[in-house]
Amino acid sequence: MSEGLFGIHGAALELRSQRMAMLTANIANAATPGYKARDIDFDAALRARMTGSDAGSAADGAVRYRVPVMPSLDGNTVELANEQMAFAENAVAYTATLSFLQGRVETVTRAIRGE
Repeated sequence: MSEGLFGIHGAALELRSQRMAMLTANIANAATPGYKARDIDFDAALRARMTGSDAGSAADGAVRYRVPVMPSLDGNTVELANEQMAFAENAVAYTATLSFLQGRVETVTRAIRGE
């Protein structure tokens, strides 16, 4: 029922949350030697999710390692400015999706109450 009610937005919210966790891990490991920054290809993960994969396998299949512009000598591929920008962009998209879903829930709640 939630697929029909929330459409693509429920899946998008789950994937955005998973991407947020991955970007947070990248930022937290910015000084860890040998750490390889990862990100989720959101479009690929969402397509996979909408064609029947569960959220975990859809996100796992869309994980990509970042290719650094300026590789560090210790093998760490986190470029803090890029990670922070990706985090901010994802946070805005997460908030927009969440606001849409809240509006949908409020509409359904009003319909159930007969308002």
